[in-house]
Amino acid sequence: MVNFLIFGPPGSGKGTQSVKLAEKFNLMHLSTGDMLRAEIASGTELGKRMSSIMSKGELVPDEVVIEMIASKIDSTKNRAGFLFDGFPRTVAQTGALENMLNERGMKIDTMLVLDVDHDELVKRLTGRAELSGRPDDKDPAVIENRIDVYKAKTEPIIDFCRRRGIYKPVNGMGTIEDIFGRLSDLVEELI
Repeated sequence: MVNFLIFGPPGSGKGTQSVKLAEKFNLMHLSTGDMLRAEIASGTELGKRMSSIMSKGELVPDEVVIEMIASKIDSTKNRAGFLFDGFPRTVAQTGALENMLNERGMKIDTMLVLDVDHDELVKRLTGRAELSGRPDDKDPAVIENRIDVYKAKTEPIIDFCRRRGIYKPVNGMGTIEDIFGRLSDLVEELI
């Protein structure tokens, strides 16, 4: 079983590429954003709390996300591995994820990082808001805050993974197909 983290700032294409990679390589795509949005859509008390946090572009508490991921891992069978999309977002979360995986005899094998320039990110996010109606993609101030939060809290994970020898940068510019081709070549080498 091979476990991948897929990283990149908001709008880098993580979700799109993750779905395609999961399908091609029989990986379970674990999108914490999708999991949290489902919780919000269900209207639970937890969903209401998460909605308030996410609408400001802030991060959801670690223990909630780890619990959701552990439950999904425990209920998944017959997959080549997991592709973590949108989590971890801090070095502390990375440690918590590693601990949870280690308890299950697993580890983080590779971190794939999509590199995309700032102007392209903003263009993609505003375009996505028009298509999907996601409220967190409509407000320029929220977009900039999400990018700033990524830089401050998430980018340090890159150094953490680089020190472990599992960091793999990927050019995230170009068409969806171009980026998928680059990612597929890399994953093919690692599986």
